[in-house]
Amino acid sequence: MTYAIRVGLYLALLGLIACGNSQPPQPAANNKQSTAPVASTMPAADQKAETPPPAPPTLAQNLLGADDTLLAPRVGDLDSMQQWHGIRILTVYSTGQYYFHKGQEKGFTKEWATLFEKFINRNKPRNAIKTRAVIVPVARNELIPALLAGRGDLIIANLSITAEREQVLDFSIPVSKPLSEILVTGPSASALASVEDLSGQVIHARPSSSYAQSLEQLNDRLAAKGMPPVDIEPVSEFLEDEDLIEMVNSGLLPWAVIDDYKLLMWENVFPDLTPRPDIVLREGSQIAWAFRKDSPQLAAQVNAFLKKNHEGTLVGNVLMKRYITDFDWAKNAFSDEDYTRFQQLLDIFKTYGERYEIDHLLAAAQGYQESRLDQSARSAAGAIGIMQLLPSTAQDHNIAIENIEQKENNIHAGIKYLSFLRDRYFNDPQIEKTDQTLMALAAYNLGPARMTQLRNKAKSKGYNPNIWFDNVELVAATHVGHEPVQYVANIYKYYIAYRGALRDVSLRNSAREKAGIGDL
Repeated sequence: MTYAIRVGLYLALLGLIACGNSQPPQPAANNKQSTAPVASTMPAADQKAETPPPAPPTLAQNLLGADDTLLAPRVGDLDSMQQWHGIRILTVYSTGQYYFHKGQEKGFTKEWATLFEKFINRNKPRNAIKTRAVIVPVARNELIPALLAGRGDLIIANLSITAEREQVLDFSIPVSKPLSEILVTGPSASALASVEDLSGQVIHARPSSSYAQSLEQLNDRLAAKGMPPVDIEPVSEFLEDEDLIEMVNSGLLPWAVIDDYKLLMWENVFPDLTPRPDIVLREGSQIAWAFRKDSPQLAAQVNAFLKKNHEGTLVGNVLMKRYITDFDWAKNAFSDEDYTRFQQLLDIFKTYGERYEIDHLLAAAQGYQESRLDQSARSAAGAIGIMQLLPSTAQDHNIAIENIEQKENNIHAGIKYLSFLRDRYFNDPQIEKTDQTLMALAAYNLGPARMTQLRNKAKSKGYNPNIWFDNVELVAATHVGHEPVQYVANIYKYYIAYRGALRDVSLRNSAREKAGIGDL
């Protein structure tokens, strides 16, 4: 219930699960290596091609700009989102809400996004390009600004409906039953008999949170009675509710304001917490999804979906039970072992990514798509390890990497092969750098010969053979099927999540260190 921050967490990187099963990489059709240059089979200049429809901006143009903000601005209603086949869901990394555990992307946001994607695409033909739900983790205090600036389309982040927010946003129908913001106290708290006993006390809260708004409203009531206000001490937007609760439990803070339902998640985790349901800062508030004003098409679809899935429905109650009532916070929290495992792999991806000029996070995202970063993975076709390479591909003179049973050699060979595909088949000044890599990813999945055929067919049908999304992708969906389209899209979505998560890891750890609770 705030639009403040929290993204980071190295486990966001460790846990991005591969959606769908991809085939092992094939150096060419039928798993046969082919390194000969591919002759152009583009139609002659005087050959008449079908007139293409106006090409919408590509997913790459909208989600991967040249600057560090990652998401290029785009506003509009559902029809424009469907034109570029993507609904960007803004959320925050928070255990239970959107988190990763043992390689699995989990939480309310993930499950709702998956269900909503199916709902939006329910009437599309099987091999049509689907409108993808792209989860974009951002800082909490970036949720609303990012939405208004067009860097996202929908907020799913346990955002409470407040009058202040309704001035700039539209909300869906409520997804929760009415809830209360209550005080929780710890071992360093002094005695309190009522909410008015907070007069003159210091309470820490994120400035952008609904908790801070509730405390300001309490101060208005205290002022009307001639009583000193609560001293609202701002804390870093990089501290989430569980961080503040951890500080209260350890005695670093005497108390904090929290949504009452969250206490169900932390039962038996923080034994020194004392809930005070008798000290209520706000009651009757509800959680909803949020979107830009003047979005009637999106609003209609969101509300139609939520009528079947909000709390109180079968699906909503199942999710509530899974992530709130029966949720094991301690079991799903991060671990040093998980972080160490990921960091070791990330160092390898970075080493060879820099050597072959492949973005190491994109390569890591491909590793997740291929194997969930599991070096023990083996395919029925004989592909091996994290990057799911055939030994014959790794041994080809263009790659020449032995012992791909070892994880470093496996990652090295996979990145070198991806680089080889990009440089041999797509190194054309008419192809943007991003599309060179996207085409190489598709060729990694399909084989370069098949990709050449698809590009030729794309041009013959009037599409741009130098652009993957919304062009060659469309032809691949028609003539090959959903798998290569989903393969590239998944990697791209994971890459977005990596970038969004990594951006704030150090800042959040810095905030925790300053607060006295150390790194995650």
